[in-house]
Amino acid sequence: MKRDYFIINNGRLSRERNTLFFEKYGEDGVSKGRKPIPIETVNTLYCFGENDYNSKFFNFLSENGIVLHQFNYYGYYSGSFYPREKLVAGELLVRQVTAYLDDAVRIELARHFIEAAAFHILGNLHDQSVNAPAIRSQIRAVEKLKERIDSCANVAKLMAIEAMIRKTYYECWDEFLNWDEPFEKRSKQPPQNSLNALISFGNSLLYTTVLAEIYQTQLNPTISYLHEPGVRRYSLSLDLAEIFKPVLVDPLIFRLINKKMLKLDDFDCKLKFCYLNDNGRKIFLQEWDATLQRTIKHRQLNRSVSYRRLIRLELYKLMKHLMGEKEYKPFHKWW
Repeated sequence: MKRDYFIINNGRLSRERNTLFFEKYGEDGVSKGRKPIPIETVNTLYCFGENDYNSKFFNFLSENGIVLHQFNYYGYYSGSFYPREKLVAGELLVRQVTAYLDDAVRIELARHFIEAAAFHILGNLHDQSVNAPAIRSQIRAVEKLKERIDSCANVAKLMAIEAMIRKTYYECWDEFLNWDEPFEKRSKQPPQNSLNALISFGNSLLYTTVLAEIYQTQLNPTISYLHEPGVRRYSLSLDLAEIFKPVLVDPLIFRLINKKMLKLDDFDCKLKFCYLNDNGRKIFLQEWDATLQRTIKHRQLNRSVSYRRLIRLELYKLMKHLMGEKEYKPFHKWW
């Protein structure tokens, strides 16, 4: 069974015959030994250290259709090695572009993404309200905002509603999180405290996970409907990630904090800049990997599927919609 590999230490990734090897470097730059990574077991590579690569290594990844994501010293996404696409489909590409250019089709898809995100946000708030009844006012506020989604005539207004929903959502995290540092407000680029660091790190992992799943389909990752397509970004992964942030990232953060799996010592915070240190990053990645591998019984398929697979299934639904085979209905958590 294929799985994700998280390379946290500094070192060198190389190819030797049909096997990848990771050679770990110590702080003095001296090799601490090599570890084999059988290529047939690799789904995606996540690299967080200062790593060395060569062209032979990247050619090997391309031959085997393996995406590599590189993160910087602070654990934030830098970019991806996205192999040459093998699952190309000209007709689907044309339909993707046509849907983007058709304002009515585009706004309808964008509404679906935000509606599903709001649905899952409300689910999280209802779950937490059992022990934090004070957040019921925020629940009502989000419900009213959600009712306005269908009336949004363009993407800009829809994005404004989405921003208000998330602002309201984040405002009540302090009510149910047993954490030693207040959230205050959402801050990005850079995150200014520990909770913001967790959200940014988790969202980056989700974006790259969605991107890796898009690679396994015939969809073009640069053509999107909610987020504006732009230079040097895979905006379709941002669209689909909206649905799954409250399903995968946020509950993981709640669990890590309320079960005391993380503590403030797992962060390095400077003036208005905070990030997970090596130990905190290791804990988060272990739990993230376990989350993606967790399975549930799918109602339509009548079999167990992983949380990761749910993302792929969502992409297949989008493809069928674009091809005119079946109307797209966004994922709604049923358990």
